[in-house]
Order: sequence, then structure tokens, then C-alpha cells
Amino acid sequence: MIQSLPPFVLAELYKDAIVLTSDVEISSQKELVQDTIKTATPVAENAIQPGKRWYLGENKKNICIVVNDSEAVFINDDCLNLLGGILNACKLNLSDAAIINYNQTPCTYETVKEHLQPKQLFMFDVSMQQMQLPFTIPNYQVQQFDNCTFLVAPSLTTMLPNTNEAKLEKRFLWDSLKRVFGI
Repeated sequence: MIQSLPPFVLAELYKDAIVLTSDVEISSQKELVQDTIKTATPVAENAIQPGKRWYLGENKKNICIVVNDSEAVFINDDCLNLLGGILNACKLNLSDAAIINYNQTPCTYETVKEHLQPKQLFMFDVSMQQMQLPFTIPNYQVQQFDNCTFLVAPSLTTMLPNTNEAKLEKRFLWDSLKRVFGI
């Protein structure tokens, strides 16, 4: 009996080269593959390999920031600059945090907890379900669990443009961060 592989496995195997055999638009196929990966990618047991640098920063204050960036190893420059400004406003800097790109290194909360002992865990465009947490919270709600403060928000890229919507997202984030850090 021949079994077929699930779409997310195929997408991971052939993420750099794909041959389309029908008249389907490439962008639609790409979106389908990305949606499948985003919603169905199981966390690999060996996602974090010993000796391999899987986060950016020094984690001096045990602040973990998880992003979902398909275009960068850790985080794109514009988002990094925005994040640096946000941390600076909180009287912190990038060396105080560990930035993990979930897209490149899928990980669970348990793995992050084991390796980085986070006091705060901020997730941008990464769901509680993806991190295999036993609860969900709405965006910008500050939540305590397991001696860690959690905050979920949309992608940092939504905060980059100079629009009213982006300013509103930044305001929501700032209000939440003030509660987290007692500013």
C-alpha cells in the first residue's frame, strides 16, 4: 500500500524548487504552500542543534522575542531597527534579548524555557498553539504563566509603514510593554 506524504512535508522537501504541471498561478501555489507550512508545520525534535546559533542576541535579561520571518535568518533589518527602538524605549537593548525566527527554527515553549529560561516571551506573528502552549490570549494581552510573562502581537512588519494603522499597532504594543516592564 502506497502512502502519500502530507502537504507540509512535501513543502519542506521542495521549498526551493517546484514544478507546476497545471495552469495554476505561481503566487497562489506559493500562498498555499506558505499557509500549509504556517498552520501545519510540526515542531521538529532536532530543530535546535547543539553548537548551532539558533537565536540572535545575548539573552542577558532573559527576554525572548519570537518572530516569523520567511525572508531572513533571524529578522530583517527594518524590523530589527524597530525592535531596537522599542527595546531602547523600555531601557533595554538587543543584547538583553534573544530573537528567535520561528520560520527558520520552529521551537516549543518547553524548548525555549529549557535553553533560555525566559522571564518574558514576546511572540510576533507566532501563535500560542505554534509554541505548544496550553492556552491562547488575544493580541497585546499580558499573561503570566509558568513564571513567565507572555505577549502576542501581529508581525513587526505591520508596524513599519508610516500609516495610522501602523501607529495604532505600535501604540497597542507600547501600552502592553509599559505594563510588562512597569514603565
